[in-house]
Amino acid sequence: MTDLTPLGATLRAALDGRWAQVRQEARERFAPEDLLTDPTLDQEAHRARVFEQMRLLAGTGHPRNGFPAEYGGRNDVGASVTAFEMLAHGDLSLLVKAGVHWGLFGGAIVNLGTREHHERYLEDVISFALPGCFAMTEVGHGSDVQHLHTTATYDPGTGEFVVDTPHEGAVKAYIGGAARDGRLAVVFAQLVTGGRSHGVHALLVPIRDEAGRACPGVAIGDCGAKAGLHGVDNGTLAFDHVRVPRTALLNRFGDVAEDGTYSSPIENESRRFFTMLGTLVRGRVSVAGAAGSATKTALAIAIRYAVQRRQFAAPGSDEEVLLLDYRTHQRKLLPALATSYALQFAQNELVASLHEVHTAAEPDEVAQRELESRVAGIKAVVTWHATSTIQACREACGGAGYLAENRLPALKADTDVFTTFEGDNTVLLQLVAKGLLTEYRDTFGDLDTLGMVRFAAGQIAGSVLERTATRPLLERIGGAGPRTREADLRDRALHLRLFEDREKHVLEGLARRLRRAGAPDADAFAVFNAAQDHVLRAARAHVDRVILEAFVAGIEACTDPAARETLSRVCDLYALSTIEQDKAWFLEHGRLTPARAKAVTAAVNALCAELRPDALALVEGFGIPAEWLGAPIAAQMADGARQREATVAQDA
Repeated sequence: MTDLTPLGATLRAALDGRWAQVRQEARERFAPEDLLTDPTLDQEAHRARVFEQMRLLAGTGHPRNGFPAEYGGRNDVGASVTAFEMLAHGDLSLLVKAGVHWGLFGGAIVNLGTREHHERYLEDVISFALPGCFAMTEVGHGSDVQHLHTTATYDPGTGEFVVDTPHEGAVKAYIGGAARDGRLAVVFAQLVTGGRSHGVHALLVPIRDEAGRACPGVAIGDCGAKAGLHGVDNGTLAFDHVRVPRTALLNRFGDVAEDGTYSSPIENESRRFFTMLGTLVRGRVSVAGAAGSATKTALAIAIRYAVQRRQFAAPGSDEEVLLLDYRTHQRKLLPALATSYALQFAQNELVASLHEVHTAAEPDEVAQRELESRVAGIKAVVTWHATSTIQACREACGGAGYLAENRLPALKADTDVFTTFEGDNTVLLQLVAKGLLTEYRDTFGDLDTLGMVRFAAGQIAGSVLERTATRPLLERIGGAGPRTREADLRDRALHLRLFEDREKHVLEGLARRLRRAGAPDADAFAVFNAAQDHVLRAARAHVDRVILEAFVAGIEACTDPAARETLSRVCDLYALSTIEQDKAWFLEHGRLTPARAKAVTAAVNALCAELRPDALALVEGFGIPAEWLGAPIAAQMADGARQREATVAQDA
């Protein structure tokens, strides 16, 4: 690994978080050839390569982190997700294949199954001796999982479930591992016994034998070429009255006796369904972390290129100007870099919460629901940030950024689907907004539009924000300071106040709009449908505040003075660039005067100039070994170029 600058090393320590040792082990363990793939491979060669990389990954022991100790695991959920984040700096096809097998398939067996399933399957899952897949999504039902059409009907005469795909819309689609390698699938289906449906449950259904042949009654298709992730064998699954034993049901939350009697520790069907899905929230946390890692890889490539590549000479000079010395180039990359720092601190908090909730001795339903809401919001924001930032990085590298050898095209194509898998981002933000409305956290209504409408119609009074860390933070950093309009734009209390005030105002306005659904003769659905833009704005304003608070907490935890000072300026850039993006709202609602709004743009420009000398150190803070970048344009700079950057930083 390339030696880090002192500032880069301390920034990395701040970002690495609670599971820093896991990150360091990954840096020391994996060589580029373990993680990266030749971009010229065709689809079949890429799939074969990823399959072999999976075997290699299994041999490292990293997949054991997320599994129970009594079955060969380490019961360290936080370490598992952190290792997954590090894997995302490499080939994202390998990442997704690993996430499907160990995260979704293995996670479903752990969280939805019972001891019999654990003893029978987990060791082979951990070792990758039994490749699996996760069959939830259907052609006709993606986000609306509660209304899937695949059925699993119990036959008491044989003691078997009959799994069936009743029509083309119920075909399982986009299933990672189905087209080539998967042998066993976790299949989500409507559970029917005694002529009655008990909602969606999961069953283990063999789809291939050991020779790779499709099992009787199982029709397997190949999704073929995709925009990206060519090394993932996505496929389709259809079942023609496939019989599996009664023990195939993952029965932690619902069981069927030999005579067909259904029982569950959770009587309410909706509550049972959401409890089941809640145990699988790790997948969403992992996607957020992976998107963040891929974005940081793109930024590292683009910024390292921008401190080497020159273009046009200034008047009176014979030397061309470095790309990153242009304000327009700084504007493309440095606010995005600041956002990536903010999102990493938020991700670190998310992983810690996930670890605490999933390793607690007793389940905490309130903590679980709060976690689900926060995960939904962070996942949406991080993946949208990935899509926009990787595109900006591609453009910032010109023609060089369009070459496959420099990885940016693959990063762009491979992360594009992150905005819609593990939850469509728009749907996820609606989930966040529901959780913010008074009393919704205490109900178990549907995740669909009807549930939102019913809730809205029952509202009578104003909405109250869930107070989290804002007040304590304001008190610690001087929340009784100057009022908004007179405050210095780099006042942290001002940033927190503006973010909180926007969230509160937008949410209260949303509650007022939705209360109209309860009026006599009101069309509740029409009221909700007309307010959907407001729903998304409320959720986004909330998530922005949560992210800012996480960044502030990260700065407070940093003990190195130089790193703390740099992080403070990066946080200012994140906060002010976020305000700048929503400047219209702050102007329309009197939170900024026109003069102050102009000053925000000037402050963003000034911060870009101030952070320019530390650009390389900030990239080093991401903790990506230079050799992992795998892009010739990001290769180690010649001594002269590195010395120039050191001089820029020293002069600053």
